[in-house]
Amino acid sequence: MIEDGDHIAVGISGGKDSLTLLYALNGLMKFYPKKFTITAITVDLGFDGFDLSPVTELCERFSIPYTIIHTEIGKILFDTRKETNPCALCAKMRKGALNQAAKDLGCNKVAYAHHMDDIIETMLLSLIYEGRFYSFSPYTYLDRMQLTVIRPLMYVPEADVIGFKNKYSLPVCKNPCPVDGHTKREYVKQLTKSLEHENPGVKTRMFHAILNGKIDGWPILAQEETEGPRHE
Repeated sequence: MIEDGDHIAVGISGGKDSLTLLYALNGLMKFYPKKFTITAITVDLGFDGFDLSPVTELCERFSIPYTIIHTEIGKILFDTRKETNPCALCAKMRKGALNQAAKDLGCNKVAYAHHMDDIIETMLLSLIYEGRFYSFSPYTYLDRMQLTVIRPLMYVPEADVIGFKNKYSLPVCKNPCPVDGHTKREYVKQLTKSLEHENPGVKTRMFHAILNGKIDGWPILAQEETEGPRHE
């Protein structure tokens, strides 16, 4: 995922996942054999009361350049368009703004903070609501933007992210989105927790099904490395 000379834009939402990724990549730079640099970027959706000063202070402490892109995405979705299911359009607009900012700042890669649970939940969302077996890829090259998207936390369970956040007292900023906690993704998150409670280990098995599932867009190398022995 990371090569010599990479300039990686780290998408920062203010949540535990993205702050964990930022903290981890900052630490990785100190001993990773391939030299790279990072820049933190937040796409501000324009909601009132979204205080990013704790993130700014963290970036200053780590000497990480930090850029906040101010937008009116929230106003467009909820006031202008009055979207009842805004998540997909919001994600598309937010990623577009982030990728453009990364490009403008001279980055060649963008790091998203999706962890193992996110990958599993995305697969279930696709199965339940789209009727297909799919999840986002560990890394993807965007031809139009000439950027590579990477997901360095893909093997990290959410429980480990929570533990990391607590151990290092990461300055998590509350999500100001009015539909936070009331989405299809939140439903699938709770469903996954129930499945794991009733069938211990099911999340691990679903994750391996994704790795071995030959999903369109996934690197073949990643599948071969994790496939392991087959059982007749």
